Amino acid sequence: MLETSARLLRLLSLLQAHRDWSGAALAERLGVTARTVRRDVDRLRELGYPVHATPGTGGGYQLGAGARLPPLLLDDEEAVAVAVGLRTAAGRGVAGIGETSLRALAKLDQVLPARLRRRVSALTSYTVPVMRAPREDRQVDAAVLTELAGACRDGERLRFAYRDHNGATSRRTVEPHRLVCTEQRWYLVAWDVDRAGWRTFRADRITPTPPHGPRFEPRTPPADDLAAYVARGLSTAAYTRRAVVRLHASAREAASAVGLFDGVVEAESDTTCLLHTGAGTLDVLVMHVMLLGLEFEVVEPVELVGHLSSVRDRLNRALDRSAARPGPPGRPALGAGRSRGADGGGRTPGTPTG
Repeated sequence: MLETSARLLRLLSLLQAHRDWSGAALAERLGVTARTVRRDVDRLRELGYPVHATPGTGGGYQLGAGARLPPLLLDDEEAVAVAVGLRTAAGRGVAGIGETSLRALAKLDQVLPARLRRRVSALTSYTVPVMRAPREDRQVDAAVLTELAGACRDGERLRFAYRDHNGATSRRTVEPHRLVCTEQRWYLVAWDVDRAGWRTFRADRITPTPPHGPRFEPRTPPADDLAAYVARGLSTAAYTRRAVVRLHASAREAASAVGLFDGVVEAESDTTCLLHTGAGTLDVLVMHVMLLGLEFEVVEPVELVGHLSSVRDRLNRALDRSAARPGPPGRPALGAGRSRGADGGGRTPGTPTG
């Protein structure tokens, strides 16, 4: 009996890990006959697992979706991955998922063997996340996210009210393609039917207005790499101040200094590349480029050159005043003997508004 129960669990694990199994393949993996496999499949059905069978030489067994969620069998690595994923899910900008994740984690933690519980605890206790907790007004409702994903999957036109960054609301009809997730926000890439072009929408600003449909034929996406496509829009188009800067470094060298949402690097030669970037103000734009730690020159706009001169003069005045101020007894004056070079620090920007 114990041997049969263990075999049933092994069979269920195989069916959950693979979409389709032939009877011969299952028999080989379990070390039994095809007849025994058929009997074990019948036992799983009696226990409520919807195992579908297709007859014929090309047929086989497949675990289908039932009316209730059956117990899942996870190996050690899968269990650790799920537990860690649940613990970090609350920081992904989905409203309500934090509490749900904790409930699921409590159930999983209760059945985890001690050896796995220690691994999960060590990984989460000694890891410091870089992401900030998302503001409540930037969280997307989990039901909305599911509805958007379903429309992408089913190829159905989607209707929704969209609120822009100024608070103005418009009605949109789109052909949804994909959802793109950053550290704190979700974006929908879709073809805007009325505007006849690809658009990127912040999911937390979307209010679906069913009914949706009809179905549509998928279009060629705006880019092969949709993550880079969204990042490009967020690092330039989302800002009121935009610039093109020539970096005196190869595109490969610049890529290590320029983050995904800091701008778009375009190769120019073996020793130079162009950075397309943006910011809310010229001051922030100057600071952003300076903190890359690379030699550069401004290509456009012209007003950025003038602003650089203004910043240079301001820095020189600050250094002159600092150097002239007497320091404490026995110590050199402030600024004496110090290098005026950059400190080489990097920039960790907040996620720009889409």
